[in-house]
Amino acid sequence: MITNTELEIKGNLFPGKIISFSQNVDKINFTTENGVILQVTIIRGSVVRFRYATDSNFEKDFSYAISEKGVRGYSELEVKELEDKYEIITKKIIISIAKANISVSISDKEGNVICKDDWGFHWEQSYEYGGNIVKMSKSAPQGECYYGLGDKPMHLNLKGKRIENWATDQYAFGKDQDPLYKSVPFYIGMYEERAYGIFFDNSFKTFFDFCNERRNVTSFWAHGGEMNYYFFYGPNMQDVVTRYTDLTGKPELPPLWALGYHQCKWSYYPESKVKEITTKFRDLRIPCDAIYLDIDYMDGFRCFTWNKEYFPDPKRMVEELAEDGYKTIVIIDPGIKIDDQYSVYQEAMENDYFCKRADGPYMRGKVWPGECFFPDFTNPEVREWWAGLFKELIDEIGVKGVWNDMNEPAVMEVPGKTFPDDVRHNYDGNPCSHRKAHNIYGTQMARATYEGIKRFAYPKRPFVITRSAYSGAQRYTSSWTGDNVATWEHLWIANIQAQRMSMSGMSFTGSDIGGFAEHPTGELYARWIQLGVFHPFCRTHSSGDHGNQEPWTFGEEVIDVTRKYVELRYQLLPYLYTMFWEYAEEGIPMLKSLVLYDQLDPQTHYRTDEFVFGNQILVCPVQEPNAKGRRLYIPRGNWYNYWTREYVKGGMEQWVDADLDTIPLFVKEGAVVPKYPVQQYVGEKKIEQLKLEVYYKLGNKEVSKVYEDAQDGYDYAKGRFSLRSFAFTGKENEIIIQQHKNGTFITEYETMKIEFIGLPFVIGKIEIDNVVVSLRDLKYDAKNNTVVVPKNFAELHIVAK
Repeated sequence: MITNTELEIKGNLFPGKIISFSQNVDKINFTTENGVILQVTIIRGSVVRFRYATDSNFEKDFSYAISEKGVRGYSELEVKELEDKYEIITKKIIISIAKANISVSISDKEGNVICKDDWGFHWEQSYEYGGNIVKMSKSAPQGECYYGLGDKPMHLNLKGKRIENWATDQYAFGKDQDPLYKSVPFYIGMYEERAYGIFFDNSFKTFFDFCNERRNVTSFWAHGGEMNYYFFYGPNMQDVVTRYTDLTGKPELPPLWALGYHQCKWSYYPESKVKEITTKFRDLRIPCDAIYLDIDYMDGFRCFTWNKEYFPDPKRMVEELAEDGYKTIVIIDPGIKIDDQYSVYQEAMENDYFCKRADGPYMRGKVWPGECFFPDFTNPEVREWWAGLFKELIDEIGVKGVWNDMNEPAVMEVPGKTFPDDVRHNYDGNPCSHRKAHNIYGTQMARATYEGIKRFAYPKRPFVITRSAYSGAQRYTSSWTGDNVATWEHLWIANIQAQRMSMSGMSFTGSDIGGFAEHPTGELYARWIQLGVFHPFCRTHSSGDHGNQEPWTFGEEVIDVTRKYVELRYQLLPYLYTMFWEYAEEGIPMLKSLVLYDQLDPQTHYRTDEFVFGNQILVCPVQEPNAKGRRLYIPRGNWYNYWTREYVKGGMEQWVDADLDTIPLFVKEGAVVPKYPVQQYVGEKKIEQLKLEVYYKLGNKEVSKVYEDAQDGYDYAKGRFSLRSFAFTGKENEIIIQQHKNGTFITEYETMKIEFIGLPFVIGKIEIDNVVVSLRDLKYDAKNNTVVVPKNFAELHIVAK
């Protein structure tokens, strides 16, 4: 019999005072009297890692999110010991560590506090699971704003919100519903025009509270694992995003066709239906590059099989679709049907590749095929096996891409709609429960899929799309925002989610245009296609349960609107491809919320609707029914109305007319916008001329870029690309356009057709590389203000008459 047992009171525990300090190159360790260790690692002068251990030992250092290719190194590092604190000084920031309790305060070099602890690090012992519930709280000065965190369907500014990260299948989710499909534990804070970021790299269920519980405190915590976070200093918000994206990994360029328009439905079958849909697009002259096959293409929903009744000869069908310009994309889910006659199931069983419960049985759950087992994608052997399964689909049949669905992982008819917590995972040699592996399961499935497609599609580039994702998934895959609804509210949500995903490092994202669940009106579909063509991933998708959702479903007016905007997207492909090149090269987000575009303007901090597509096109979607226009905010600077060519001063709200066939668009003055001719699919036409729309600007130089390559393959990595930089300088009676070109790729076209917009004078003379050329030789069209020039000019000098 045990008597007088004293149980420790369950509650928060805190670090004691510092008793020792050590430094090993870029790592500085502080140890407290109660065994807490704070390890500060200087990644770059503006990127710092903070890692805490509570029992004098760190866990094995492993992360799926961190890229090995990220920039490392710094030019300045000094550690000072003062009376009551230590100071770590880099070229960009000063980190103060209090001796009394290892609380952290971070300032810029001018002494402005950027981010400081409130309670700082504390923890609670988990009596149910073992380990700790790790917590961090930061002071939140009045007026600080918060952004990021992935696909949350709520106001762009997260002030006052509490967020949960637990990848969840949320069919027909609503505004402010949380959690959803993705877990991106990265947020941006901004106060007094200075921005910083925090990435809490913890794959357990995590929470973020932005002044919800306590009005002057922001906090984040996890149900297990370490307190391990990275701090990024801007002060520009875009620099915070690019540094986070560099740390978690930048994507490679997709094939250009992946940036075209895609059509999908649950489900297009049999083959005759697929052909009917694809033929209709061509008949109506609505450009389209990809057609999707949902789960009904499979034999009894068994992955990597074909229903031979619906698709008797898939190789022939895929080849015929390719001849008409279509790339075939197929769905692959994680659930593998329990079937002794099914080769994929047999192989996984023979090699013990399925996830197991804690006491040994396989994780069994019901999904579309019925009872299923699930591969453990955290096991590198399983990922290698899974990649090999794509040989037939990609190499033999000719499928061009794969979308991974249901990979949260989603399981039907069970509490929580996912695996129980006791399911075990390999976690790349770091065995753990599903509590730790859940949020990264979908990303590791997408990674294995990417590796398989890349192996068998080579030398072409892979294309993968995923529903569930964790930070770093952008290295392998694009994404969409899941099972939305055909409502006006969801049009607003789609706009918010695409902006938020871009500022969370995952730009290659779009929504199901028109809504997945229920059925849109023609007006809603028209407004949604107008928005969707300005999202990096552009796809109409619907459940089919409530009717058809192809553009022609809604009548001639919507057909015309759809054609107009999809054609505009195809014209803007060189602009869009350049946006993606900047994203892949520098981590620059493809969509820029107004606050990301101009954080110094306080009017942008709570805007949700308007965004900048790339660097120079402002998009203002109409998000209400029966609208003949809308009020919107034009960012500071000067712009041109894309449709009317009217010159507009920014920094103010205004009303803009916008009937059903118009979405308000504005182009930044000084911009040089490249365009291709309309094509029904990428590669249909030889690009015989590049069009440049040049928007006049008086004053300072404006630089625009155009990136081009072979549109697929990896020659660009060997320097076979063309990067043109156009510097525009405008004066009252003349303009100068200077071109600088990098790369060895030679474009098919030899000339550029330049249209001058807003030019305040009549052209009298044009010099090309200091030689006067007759206007007749340049095919000068005075009515349309266009000229045709050789593609490789170094300088154009246009002078008034």
